[in-house]
Amino acid sequence: MTSYEAARLIDISAVRTPHTLSDIEEIVKIAKQYRFINVHSLPCWTSAVRDLLAGEDDIYAGAPVGFPGGAHVTKVKMLEAEQLIQDGVQEMDIVMNVGRFKNREYKFVIDEIKQILGITPKDVRTKVIIEINALNDAEVDKACEIIPDTGAEFLKTGTGWISGPVNVPLVKRIKDLTRDKIKVKAAGGIRTKNEFEELFNYGVERFGINLKTALEIVSSYSTKE
Repeated sequence: MTSYEAARLIDISAVRTPHTLSDIEEIVKIAKQYRFINVHSLPCWTSAVRDLLAGEDDIYAGAPVGFPGGAHVTKVKMLEAEQLIQDGVQEMDIVMNVGRFKNREYKFVIDEIKQILGITPKDVRTKVIIEINALNDAEVDKACEIIPDTGAEFLKTGTGWISGPVNVPLVKRIKDLTRDKIKVKAAGGIRTKNEFEELFNYGVERFGINLKTALEIVSSYSTKE
């Protein structure tokens, strides 16, 4: 794997409370330099990210819906999605309603996601965040059963806002349960090249990794083809 190929698997982000426009500008600059596939920001910065990425057709502007808790009412989530689309979002990460899911209101969770996807253009990639650090093993299994039926392109493991190391065996189980049904984005707690390579070799298609670690991983590979 080359450094470019590694970067094409990794989303980088500035989605913390104190991030300012200067932080957004810096992370976009880094994405352009290393060719990371996606730059995620909080929704208010989406139009700025799109403007900063003008002419960079292979780097996508990403933003979340219902971030970070997923517990916004459906109408608010839909309004947020509509605004993101208007602002030029190209990848949208939707936080499922974790509390309702844990309450076994599966129809509610699926219907809400489908409503959001129903207003989303086909050229916008969509991911559903299930937040594995808030779920027990049985709940993770259930999420892997129902999320592929929503029509989203990716199942994403977490927001990164609930602390904890990456659970490599659990991410592998998610991949086993969803293989050929939906792509998987592993996010939250990935801190080493070994974790990145192990999950990539197991078939994980995308990664959300903090900027420091992402740069360390990409820089560890050769730039030569």
